[in-house]
Amino acid sequence: MNIIVFGAGAIGSLFGALLNKNNNVTLIGRPDHIKSIREDGLLIDGKTNLKSKILAEEKIKNIKKPPDLIILTVKSYDTVDAVKILKKFINKNTTILSLQNGLDNIKKIKQIIDKNQIIAGITTHGAILSRPGVIQHTGLGDTVIGELDGSLSDRLDKIVKIFNKANIKTEISENIIRDIWIKAIINSSINPITAIFKCKNGYLLENPILETFLEKICIESTNIANQEVTDIPIDFVLKKTKDVIRLTSDNYSSMLQSINKSKRTEIDSINKKIVEIGKNKSINVTYNNVVIEIIKSM
Repeated sequence: MNIIVFGAGAIGSLFGALLNKNNNVTLIGRPDHIKSIREDGLLIDGKTNLKSKILAEEKIKNIKKPPDLIILTVKSYDTVDAVKILKKFINKNTTILSLQNGLDNIKKIKQIIDKNQIIAGITTHGAILSRPGVIQHTGLGDTVIGELDGSLSDRLDKIVKIFNKANIKTEISENIIRDIWIKAIINSSINPITAIFKCKNGYLLENPILETFLEKICIESTNIANQEVTDIPIDFVLKKTKDVIRLTSDNYSSMLQSINKSKRTEIDSINKKIVEIGKNKSINVTYNNVVIEIIKSM
């Protein structure tokens, strides 16, 4: 399969390297990262150890043939600009898989691309871009992908088989929108606290005060989510959030990585979006508001 990873940072590069073993993969990313990959290849270490000679470009216009699959891994605030670029390049047979954090990416993509060409996914793998050309795979995780309407399609089945063959453990979801919400609840709880206290994910369960704070945000976010999707049990999400922390205990969250690099965070597409919905439904948003204000000040 011809695959483009658009926005190849940590997760995108990890997936691209793994998929490149059995597919034709091209990474599109930032100049310094792409330059290093071209010169020395892409190195993955940690939970995965791999040196990949993979095609890499700074701009998609350098690619001659529309791909079968585009894995979109740009930050949520770059989604609109990215998809406008992609629209000029894809054809009707191209599938776009959004593998991004945040609650509003699909809505943004649907405004530009035919919804029938879009599928969505989430992953709990942890990865860090240690330096240009080098990715540290800090935590093994699971990946699920699904059609927006919950249907079981041939293309989903094909992509899942390709991912699993590349050792990216992947399953089909019949309710990917609900799964995106669950991921957003988890991110709303873990990411801002680790960014504020500049700690690894695992420390949230070692410090009883931070664990309590985590639980408060998780419960608040779940109450809001239950106004938008099928009932999500609070106990289930609390357990899942803590399971993710244990699996990625050595990982630095993407929000902390952004703060450390003086880059914009995805707080608007996660906690702020949750707050907007909560206010519209007259649900308490105190804890989410607190972390938003702190992150914004940082």
